[in-house]
Amino acid sequence: MAVSIILHRVADYDAWRKVYDSVSDMQNDGGVSQASVYRMADDPNNVLVIHHFDNVETAKAFFGRKDLKEAMQRGGVQGEPRIEIFE
Repeated sequence: MAVSIILHRVADYDAWRKVYDSVSDMQNDGGVSQASVYRMADDPNNVLVIHHFDNVETAKAFFGRKDLKEAMQRGGVQGEPRIEIFE
């Protein structure tokens, strides 16, 4: 099992969440077996996303997807997201 932790700032959480929710098929196809989203208590546009995968290789392949990067741009992700993968 692998777990990814993604930290990023978004321009507008509600707009980002609509895009995030719209790509659930991409997540399923990419091997995401479980997902959680959290907002920083004092900064609601600072987002933490946790995804579970069967293995590290699947997680790495998911984060290398061009359509994921495009979805992040559409969602208003600001700067480079911090992505950590644990097993």
